[in-house]
Amino acid sequence: MRFVLASASPARLSVLRAAGIEPVVRVSGVDERAVQESLSDPAPAELVTALATAKAEAVVERVAADFDEAVIVGCDSMLWVPGEEGDELVGKPATAELAARRWERMAGGSGELLTGHAVLRLSGGTVVDRVGDHLSTGVRFGEPSAHELDRYIATGEPLRVAGGFTLDGLGGWFVNGVDGDPSSVIGISLPLTRSLLARVGVEVVSLWNRAESVEQAPSRADSGSVV
Repeated sequence: MRFVLASASPARLSVLRAAGIEPVVRVSGVDERAVQESLSDPAPAELVTALATAKAEAVVERVAADFDEAVIVGCDSMLWVPGEEGDELVGKPATAELAARRWERMAGGSGELLTGHAVLRLSGGTVVDRVGDHLSTGVRFGEPSAHELDRYIATGEPLRVAGGFTLDGLGGWFVNGVDGDPSSVIGISLPLTRSLLARVGVEVVSLWNRAESVEQAPSRADSGSVV
């Protein structure tokens, strides 16, 4: 059985590789705006889960042509932050100006990152089960100086990620803490993905396929404290 990641995110790929999985990557190319517009006043959790599901569903035909047995994982993240007219749910900032305005509001405060995941199980090239859920993680932001913020936005990183920040990249310098699952802030929650896989009858350990992760892992008998 193959683990298929329906995302082009290098951060999600990095998390999975570090956790023992070399996934097959199939980029969904979903029109996120169209998905949002198809929903009638969705709750934030409903929206991120619907987007994750749409991404997973979009690659089914291509995956089924290559693999009889597979699990497809779709992900989406958005940040719930104080806005100019009340709290708002935001994705990737469209412009550097928007990224700067968002950071001016977030600095010194906190936000809630909502991560939606969907898992589809294929058997015999056909979807036989599908589940979806979301996870909420609190993020406490630092207060970058005006010069630091200008330099950060000039890198282009904030424009490529939900909420305009990263935890595992340059933005990590300006995050004071995370309350919850750090991997969900990076882009794919390992605990939530494991739970969803179990719900479709797949143990995550059966998907470990990076040889070095298995070969180098110490046994319980060999493990001990290192100072």
